[in-house]
Formats: sequence, structure tokens, C-alpha cells
Amino acid sequence: ALPLVLGSYLQHVLTIGFYYVILSASWNLLAGFTGQFSLAQHAFAGMGGYTSALLVLYAPQLGMFVGVPELRVPLWAGVLAGTLAAGLVGYLLGIVCLSMRRIYLALTTWAFAESFRLWIATEYRFTRGDLGLSTDLFFGTADPFAYYYLFLAAMVATLLILFEIYRSPIGYFLRAIRDDEEAAQAMGVDSFLWKKFAFSASSALAGFGGGLLAHYIGLLTPTPMRFNEMAIIIIMVITGGLGKLWGPVVGALFIQVVSELLRAYAEIRMVLFALAVIVIMRFYRDGLVGILGALEARLRRRPPGPRS
Repeated sequence: ALPLVLGSYLQHVLTIGFYYVILSASWNLLAGFTGQFSLAQHAFAGMGGYTSALLVLYAPQLGMFVGVPELRVPLWAGVLAGTLAAGLVGYLLGIVCLSMRRIYLALTTWAFAESFRLWIATEYRFTRGDLGLSTDLFFGTADPFAYYYLFLAAMVATLLILFEIYRSPIGYFLRAIRDDEEAAQAMGVDSFLWKKFAFSASSALAGFGGGLLAHYIGLLTPTPMRFNEMAIIIIMVITGGLGKLWGPVVGALFIQVVSELLRAYAEIRMVLFALAVIVIMRFYRDGLVGILGALEARLRRRPPGPRS
């Protein structure tokens, strides 16, 4: 019910916050629950957005080529195509790089993300590069009221999918791989198979969020695919609680709101966020979710006061 009492600006802030929850929660599946530190989540979100926008834009031309001049692609079908494209590319990238570990995996995925961003920027005749690619909006307007509920529903759907994965046998396999991959393999867990699954699912969910954002903002550029975007996702997950289901939710919304409050200090806020991550990782690695859980447990253990 918040949009009923909030202005358009705050509705927009929360809507973008829900988008970041989708990206953060999907990256948490890979890094927090499987122990695979990828640096390409922002690129998969961009891939989902560009796939959807380009498919919707060039569908009439494609229809004329195949003899169906009235061919049109609904926006929801474009988002679905972007989701599948990101998941497929994530699967293929996983085959290539998931045999690597730690810094090598991070560097490989970062190189992929940068290569994709540069390709989008240079193929301006097709993607419009830094000039920006315009696309249709879901509700024909940029008013965030309806988009608030759309992104809220998408966020809830993403969390439900991840919850089902976490509590299923797959979730146990992923956590076993994270904790000790050699021991998991010795117990019969096909680590490469389930790492590919986590990489594909994480990429597809990021593409899903990127496709939705494309048809909310209406203009795509390579700028959101710079490494700063990936840094924000990492900060959100670690601040909320790496490896916790609710960590990305708390962290993403908290950082999004604080980021808006500090928008006048654009050069300083990333430094402040970095310092916050250092403090959290040094003193309380469970993040805000862990801190809130500890406070709740302490309050429950507190003995009742004397009766009057």
C-alpha cells in the first residue's frame, strides 16, 4: 500500500530497489550458496534488457524477411526471450570457466562482462551504443505507480523460486559444494553439473530483472554495465548477509535508500559503502540480517521485569 501514501519519486526509488533485490538475490545464489564468485551479474541483466528491446524493435523487419510482415513481439515475450538468452549464455560461460576457482573465475567473468559492454557500445548501428536504444514501456507511461507492483511481484516470484531451490536437495548440493567441493564430490555430488545449474539460474534471473527494467526505463545504454554496477550488487549482498535468503532483500533496499540520500555526494558514497563492507566483513559477516537476528535472540533471552 506504500504507493498510496508516497510520491512518484519515492515510488521510483523503491521500484529500482526491487530490481536490485532481484539482481542481488540471483547473485547470492551463485556466490553465497554455491561459493562461485562471478563478476558478470550486471552484464546478464543488460543482456536480458537488450535482447528484449532488440527483439521487440526488429520484429517487424524480421517478419518481413520471413514473409510475416505483421509480426509483432509482445513485451512479455521479449522479457521471456531475454531471460532465456541470459540463462543460455550463462550456461555456456559456465562450461568454459567453472573449472576455474577463486580469482581466476572472477577475472574470467569480469572479462566477459567488459567484452559484452564494449560490444554493445561499438555496435551502434544495431544497438545504438552510447546514443541509447529506445524501447516500448509496459504501461505506456513512465509513472512508477503500476511498475511498483510489477517489480514487487517479480521480486516476490524470484524469492519464491530461490526459496524452493534452497530447501530442495539441490540447495543441499550447492551448500555442500560451497563448504567443501572435494568432500561433496567424494559423497557423490556432481559439482560441475550443479555449479552449471547455479550459474544458469543466476544468469537467467538477472536477465529477467534486466528485461523488466528495460521496459520501465525505456532507454538502454551500456553505462549501467560498467563495473560500478557489479560493485553495488556485491555491496548490497554483503551488507544484507551473504548466503542468507533475506540478506539481499534487506541489503538491496537499505543501500538503495541510503544511496538516494547520498546522491549529492556521488564521489563519496561508494567510499562509504566500501568502508561499511569492510567493517561488516571484519566484525559481523552475517550482515544486517545477522545483526537483526542476534538482537531478536537477545531480546527473547532477556528476563521479564519485576511485577508492579
